[in-house]
Amino acid sequence: MKTSDHNPPLDARHSNGASWFRHIERREWRLWSSAVFVTLILTLGLVSFLLPHAHAMEKSTEGMEIVGVVRGLICLVLLFDIYVIYQHLQIYRIRRRLLEREELFRLISENAADMIALVDTDGKRLYNSPSYSTILGYTPEELQATPALEQIHPDDVERVKEAAKETQIAGVGRRIEYRMRHKNGTWRVLESTASTISDASGKVEKLVVVNRDITDRKRLEDQYRQAQKMEAVGRLSGGIAHDFNNLLGVMIGFAEILQANVGGSPLLADSVEEILKAGKRAGSLTRQLLAFSRQQVLEPKILELNNTIAEIEKMLRRIIGEDVQFETILQPSLGRIKADEGQIGQVLLNLAVNARDAMPSGGKLTIQTENTRLDEEFARRHSYPVKLGDYVLFTVIDTGTGMDAEVLAHMFEPFFTTKEKGKGTGLGLATVYGIVKQSGGYIDVSSELGRGTCFKVYLPRVDEEPIEKTVKPRSGGIAENKTLLIVEDEESLLKSTCSLLSAVGYCVLPAASGAEALRISREPGQHIDLVLTDIVMPGMGGMELAESLIAENPSLKCVYMSGYTGQSVGRNAVFSPDALFLMKPFTREDLVRKIEDALQEQTVGATT
Repeated sequence: MKTSDHNPPLDARHSNGASWFRHIERREWRLWSSAVFVTLILTLGLVSFLLPHAHAMEKSTEGMEIVGVVRGLICLVLLFDIYVIYQHLQIYRIRRRLLEREELFRLISENAADMIALVDTDGKRLYNSPSYSTILGYTPEELQATPALEQIHPDDVERVKEAAKETQIAGVGRRIEYRMRHKNGTWRVLESTASTISDASGKVEKLVVVNRDITDRKRLEDQYRQAQKMEAVGRLSGGIAHDFNNLLGVMIGFAEILQANVGGSPLLADSVEEILKAGKRAGSLTRQLLAFSRQQVLEPKILELNNTIAEIEKMLRRIIGEDVQFETILQPSLGRIKADEGQIGQVLLNLAVNARDAMPSGGKLTIQTENTRLDEEFARRHSYPVKLGDYVLFTVIDTGTGMDAEVLAHMFEPFFTTKEKGKGTGLGLATVYGIVKQSGGYIDVSSELGRGTCFKVYLPRVDEEPIEKTVKPRSGGIAENKTLLIVEDEESLLKSTCSLLSAVGYCVLPAASGAEALRISREPGQHIDLVLTDIVMPGMGGMELAESLIAENPSLKCVYMSGYTGQSVGRNAVFSPDALFLMKPFTREDLVRKIEDALQEQTVGATT
């Protein structure tokens, strides 16, 4: 409905209120000035009439009476003039107060962050504050030409109508939330309250509606709930993975002992091999859970990301297949990052596999790197907290099927997958999310159905130089005359680990706790070359134990092992480049290699 020239919109009249008042004041001043001028002329006329005859009139009584009457008239006229001036001054003061209140209302309505609207009982717009244009993008004319309910989301219209009826009955409306369309087509979430304006008889004439844009707040609330859910699932996953890894370690350890003693029975050998394969697959799943929950121990070092991508490029090409065009765009002067090389490789692998699955009929996969800086503008565009500074950005872009908003909202949740049953674990992107967050980085995703997906991973840039560890050439007979202290609170795992190392030729001292390990190390004449300790143990943890042992024996080598970090090491548990870590569950080959590497290193495996 368009507004006629004879009935301009209320907001238009409001914007011209000050000039309108000034115009009225000027007209009144002219009228009152004319009245005063006329009365003054009359007064002068009476005076001029009185003066020539004053002497004659004074000689008679009748003349005296006329003089008195004329003087009285003059006094009345003068009093009238004074009253007119006084009355006009009062009116002027009142109008100035009205003008000041009008100006105050204008300032409030124009600068209020909330949207203020005045509608009649039929829903016709009478006034919209300027914040409607700021928040929703509509001009006052566009809003005035449309019904009040037109921009409201169809699913929320009935709720708004019901709230309006309740307001008219009760006089004060309840707080509701609904969606309103922005001029650009997006939806904004509004929190609304209403109150009534009644006439002298108490009948409701108008509704005053105050709307507050809570879109960003709702987004933050959703992100907070999502973070809480991810944290809860992560804690659960970490706890399960810890216990499960210990059990897998026992299974794999004793299966390898059995494998070495099955003799010439092919059936038994095949059975043991299948047990080991299943144990390794289960171990891979638990590692993904730990990556998602950010409870894995990292072994960070200074990396050239371009080199890391180049090293796994051939493997990536084999994985994605020949029907997908693969391209890398690597910035030559790319900065360095400090991260776990294996975990960064896992991120690249998982994102490439995700892209391949989104392009069943072929397409293009692009990986590119560049230096970037996260500044205030970046922080304003993103709702999550951002640490400003220099970063290395690598982007993975595919031309696949893309994702809708519903999938985007759940894609990092563990076990969430859009693949057919049996074709995915739902841990790929969850693992990516956990690794990036534990590495101090950020991940952004943009995607549209039919237009592909773009993952952007930001990792902190460092100015450090890579550290090369000096390792002596491996030689035979390294286990001779070497004594190892094995510390593990899980009895079965302690037993299997000691058996594996004893079979290689090491002298093994088992300990079920940190306190027992200290007691053994302090026995007279006891010499220990290396301690292999679990990190998470009741009482004294592995790191505290290692610090005590190395303080007493600085030449002691140390290897840490764990299924997860839990809370004893911290949410961002990392080791120095000199430290050696063995992830549970481990095979005999992994165990022996790690022990040999530690014994041959020239540096002591201290933690930070």
